[in-house]
Amino acid sequence: MLPGGRMIRSAGQFIRRPAARYLALTAVAVAIVVAGLVILASVLIESWSRQDVDLRSRLVFRSVRDRIVAAADSPQQADIGALFERITEDERILALGFCTPEGELRYATKDFPRSITCQAVDRDKRRTFDTTSSGRRVSVGIFPVNAPQAAGDLLVIHDLAYVDERAAEARVYAGLALGGIAAGLGLFAFAVVSALTRSWARSIRGILQGTSAGAEAASPFSGSPIGRAVHATLAELRAERRFGSDINVDWSPQTLHRLLVERLPDSQVMVVSNREPYIHNRSSEGIVLQNPASGLVAALEPIMRACGGVWIAHGSGSADRDTVDRHDRLQVPPVDPAYTLRRVWLSEEEQTGYYYGLANEGLWPLCHIAFVRPTFREADWLQYCKVNERFAETVVQEATRDDPIVLVQDYHFALLPRMIRDRLPKATIITFWHIPWPNAETFSICPWRNAIIEGLLGSTILGFHTQLHCNNFLEAADRFMESRVDREHMSVTYRGHEVLVRPYPISIEWPPAALANQAPVASCRASVQRQFGLSSDVRIAVGIERFDYTKGILDRLKAVDDLLTRHPEWSGRFVFIQAAAPTRSKLGAYSALQEEAETLVNWINAKHGTRDFAPIRLVIRHHEPDEVFELFRAADMCVVSSLHDGMNLVAKEFVAARDDEQGVLILSTFAGASRELSEALLVNPYDTHGMADALQTALQMPSPEQRNRMRLMRELIRERNVYRWAAQMLLDASHIRQRQRIGSAEPDSQRRSA
Repeated sequence: MLPGGRMIRSAGQFIRRPAARYLALTAVAVAIVVAGLVILASVLIESWSRQDVDLRSRLVFRSVRDRIVAAADSPQQADIGALFERITEDERILALGFCTPEGELRYATKDFPRSITCQAVDRDKRRTFDTTSSGRRVSVGIFPVNAPQAAGDLLVIHDLAYVDERAAEARVYAGLALGGIAAGLGLFAFAVVSALTRSWARSIRGILQGTSAGAEAASPFSGSPIGRAVHATLAELRAERRFGSDINVDWSPQTLHRLLVERLPDSQVMVVSNREPYIHNRSSEGIVLQNPASGLVAALEPIMRACGGVWIAHGSGSADRDTVDRHDRLQVPPVDPAYTLRRVWLSEEEQTGYYYGLANEGLWPLCHIAFVRPTFREADWLQYCKVNERFAETVVQEATRDDPIVLVQDYHFALLPRMIRDRLPKATIITFWHIPWPNAETFSICPWRNAIIEGLLGSTILGFHTQLHCNNFLEAADRFMESRVDREHMSVTYRGHEVLVRPYPISIEWPPAALANQAPVASCRASVQRQFGLSSDVRIAVGIERFDYTKGILDRLKAVDDLLTRHPEWSGRFVFIQAAAPTRSKLGAYSALQEEAETLVNWINAKHGTRDFAPIRLVIRHHEPDEVFELFRAADMCVVSSLHDGMNLVAKEFVAARDDEQGVLILSTFAGASRELSEALLVNPYDTHGMADALQTALQMPSPEQRNRMRLMRELIRERNVYRWAAQMLLDASHIRQRQRIGSAEPDSQRRSA
């Protein structure tokens, strides 16, 4: 970001410089078109003039043909010569002549060109021809006279100078006319562009300076997708400028904490999620602490360490009850406590219906469109409602003020925002939907679609990963709810309450905590080689996922098979390590996926492997963050082949792990991360052949190209880290709370003035 004054001054230049270039290109294009039209006009004038010459020649022939026949063998031959001279008094007819079949020029005017002889006339092949006489261009028309007593050819010679003059005049007049029209249109376009430039410049200055609340709405093209994107970017710059005090904002835990202190003083921040950030389980060695394999936890845990507050989650660990106080609270992280974890206990029946049933057999496949049929049961829905009510009551219990900031996370709590709104009307509720939101036609199959949308519309801000998911939600709200949808400002008003719908692409912390204790890349590679019994010349690809059918694990395994089939030279020199954490194993679709993956791996290893070497290593267990980052740093490439994903933070973690700026990311176009990490090798996971080609490309990619791609992706993730993601939502929440305070204060001031 530019310093304050320079940023404002550059606002006009931001638009004027591209506009000037476009005007220059337009002027060049107009000049080319005008030149082409002038040439076309010249050609047309010459064509019309030649037609005029031919017509006049035929008229002359018809007027003298009978006189020539009558004068044959008579004393009137002298009259023919005089007739020819009179006809040539026309300034365009240069000369007339009559050639006999023997090649004799019987009649000719005094200006008949000597260079044109009767022997040169080829009446069998040409009726007219052009030639040069005395330095000027002439046209010779040949008309045969077939009377027995006067057989021969009449030659009508026209001076073509007037044709050239006509063409030149046409070029001049056409050029002036078209140039005038182009100049008029150009001036009009310049005036329009100048007006738009000044208007946008004023709008941008107003946004950056914060002096005009209506600047965004008044801007040209404010309703267009480009206008909305520009306004969103400028609003973000304005927010960062106001918070950053005219310095570059490097989003970190410290700056995020400072934002809370300055923008949201004395605010209580609460997070509600199904998954808890720390799980305590019993083992043979006692109570073991585990960090779950969850993208949601990976994104939110650094935020809570920076912000403090309360995290409310389901206590799912076998030893979770043994580690909380009498209020079911626990201070975390264990080493350096920064916030409170409040655990909510669910019965087996509640967890089966709410989590495994409605959430993961219903909403998960519905939203991911992964070609697994969603299952909707009334009993599951009732448990889902019951658990959402339980969490709403817990939020009220943990709230220390009537207007907390509540960050509701994911599809497990679609009803929760409305329930909190009913209990805490002043709360600022930021709901983030971590998975895709399908189009309205797809979402319509959910039996409780209206209740889910109504629940989400209790939010203050509703966030998604991408603009597409925002558009899909607006479409669903417009179609199924009696609401007012404002697509220009991306909001839905329902029952008098306005909800902002915004894209907030989630990210990871920078630098990642797991990177702090990592050995150098060479050491990580050597360690992984020892673990899997690999020689130093074997190329390594990794995939790190939960065992979920949306992650495309089977598809990437088939791509490895296709690579080794078409490129057998990699046999024994390439290994794919798939680390897969078991998840939702109670559900048939997930257990079946694991069985199918194991069967496929055994088949591929039998096909391409040897007794001493297996090309695919499937490791089914939970991996701690340090283990994951060691695999990332050891690998030559990482494959993320999601069939559908809201974002997918594995892709960003791989990039963040590669501080050596080496390695290749192969990324599905159906993952939200592909909208940001365009330097990855983007693939269609349903195209096995194409994915195998991407593996081959990655194996052959030179080191400088890897460095260039990785450097760009690392810079983007560094700038757009998870603290910036949280800051965007909190800044928006701050602006809304300020407007609400102003709105609630107006009646009091009006009453006092009265």
